[in-house]
Amino acid sequence: MTELAHPDRLAKIEALRADGRDPYPARGVVATPISDLKEQAGTAEEPGALIGETVTVAGRIMGMRDFGKLIFAPVQDRSGRIQVGLQKNRLGDWWPQRKLLDGGDIVGMTGELGFTQKGEPTVWAQEVHLLSKAVAAPPEKWHGLTDVEARYRRRYVDLWASEGVLDVFKKRSKILSGIRRYLEDQGYLEVETPTLHPIVGGAAARPFVTHHNALDADLYMRIAPELYLKRLIVGGMERVFEIARNFRNEGLSQRHNPEFTMMELYEAQADYRRMMEITEGLIESLAVQVNGTTKTKFRGEEYDLKVPFERKRYTELFEEHNGCAFDDKDAVCARAKELGLPNAADREGSAYWKLMNDVFEATVEDHLSGPVFVQDYPVQICPLAKTSPDDPRLAERFEIFLAGMELGNAFSELNDPAEQERRFAEQVASLDPEAPGEVDVDYVQALEFGMPPAGGLGIGVDRLVMVLTGQDSIRDVILFPAMRRVDGTDAADAEQPE
Repeated sequence: MTELAHPDRLAKIEALRADGRDPYPARGVVATPISDLKEQAGTAEEPGALIGETVTVAGRIMGMRDFGKLIFAPVQDRSGRIQVGLQKNRLGDWWPQRKLLDGGDIVGMTGELGFTQKGEPTVWAQEVHLLSKAVAAPPEKWHGLTDVEARYRRRYVDLWASEGVLDVFKKRSKILSGIRRYLEDQGYLEVETPTLHPIVGGAAARPFVTHHNALDADLYMRIAPELYLKRLIVGGMERVFEIARNFRNEGLSQRHNPEFTMMELYEAQADYRRMMEITEGLIESLAVQVNGTTKTKFRGEEYDLKVPFERKRYTELFEEHNGCAFDDKDAVCARAKELGLPNAADREGSAYWKLMNDVFEATVEDHLSGPVFVQDYPVQICPLAKTSPDDPRLAERFEIFLAGMELGNAFSELNDPAEQERRFAEQVASLDPEAPGEVDVDYVQALEFGMPPAGGLGIGVDRLVMVLTGQDSIRDVILFPAMRRVDGTDAADAEQPE
C-alpha cells in the first residue's frame, strides 16, 4: 500500500474480513441511474412523504452526517447525486456495521424512495452493500496551484471530487459523436490511417521517434494524418475524415499538449471555400447540440457561433497591424527587430517567410476575437496548398480563430506532383540539419496517378472542446494530460485529510 492508505481504513478492512465479509466483492448490484430516480421522485407533495417504490442506488459515498440514530449520506454516480438516509429502525442487524463505512466508499443501497422533512429526495435504505472500500481519504476540496497539479495527476479523483469536471468530459464525448454524425450526414466516410510513419510529413513539427526492431528502422509518431488521407482521395474515396491522435515533441502550454486530437477531412471536387462552409456549419451544429444555443462563454467573453463567420485576408490584417506589406522585407525586418523577435535580420528564402509569419502571430492573432476566417496566406508558408489564381503571391488557405486562438486550418489542396515535389524539397532544405526530414516520394508518386481538385480541413478537437465548455486550459479537456513525472509523495498528498 502507498502512503495514501489511511491506517483507520485499513483496520476496518481487517475487521470486515474477520467478520467474514469481503470489502471487495466480486459482484455489484443492478441499480437505477440517480438522475432517473430524482426525476421519478419529482417534488414532495408533503414533508417526509414516501413514494412507495423500492429502488436500488449504487455509487460513491460523498460524505456522512451522523445524527445518532440517523445518518445522511449523499451517494453519487455518473448521472448525479442523491441523498440516502440510514435509520437504525430500518436497518436492524446491519446498524452496527455503519461504523465501518467511510466517505469515498462505493456502495449499493436498496430502500424506499421518498423525501425528508425539508423536501429533499432521499432513498431510505433497507439494505446496504459495501462494494469497494476506499483506503485513501477523499479530498475535502481542491484549491491553489499545487492542488491544480494534483487534479491533473489524479483525474480519477478529480472526476468525482471537483464540481463540473465530469460534465466537461461528457460534453467532450458528445462533441466527438456530433462531429461523426455531422460529417456522415455530409457523405464523409470515417477511416483510420497509420500512427507510425516511416518519414515525417504533413506538418512542420518535431516528432517523437521510436524504433521497430523487426524492421530495424526508426519510425515517427504521427504529427498529422494529412498525406495518408489525401492518398485515399487519389484512391477514389472522395470524402474521408479521421479523428486522429497526433504527437508532437514540443512544449506544453494552455493550448498545447504533446498528445492531442485532430479531426481532418478531405473532399474531392472541393476547395477552401467549401471548407469554410463545412467548418462553420459543423461548429454551429456542435454548439447547439452541446449547449442548446449558438452562444458560448470562453475566457470571460461571450461569443456567438452562428453562421456565417467573419472573413478577413491575411495580407490586409498584416498591413493593418504593422503598417507595411507582408513582402516588404526592409519594413518587416525592422518591425521584427522592434518586437524583439529572434533572427530579426533574416531576409533570405524560407527564413524570411518564417520571420514574417512570426511578426503576424505576435501582432495580429491576439486581436482576432472571432469566430473569424483568416484567408489567403503567403504561398511560401503553405507547402501543401494551391496558389490563388487571382494572386500568385498567395495560397488558398485559411485558419479559423476565436479569442486569439487558432481552431483549424484548411487548404485548396495542391495536386500538381511536380510542384509538390519542388515544395517538399524546399521545405526539407529549410529544416534544422539535426531534425529528420525528407521528401515523401511515395506521396508524390500518388499524385502522379492523379488527385482530383480537393479541399482539406483540420480542426483541433481539444481546442474546440475548450471553447464549447468554457475551459481556459487544454489540460482541463484532456483526461490525462502530459505531466512531469513525480516519484513518491507530492505536496498535494499532505492536503487530503481523513
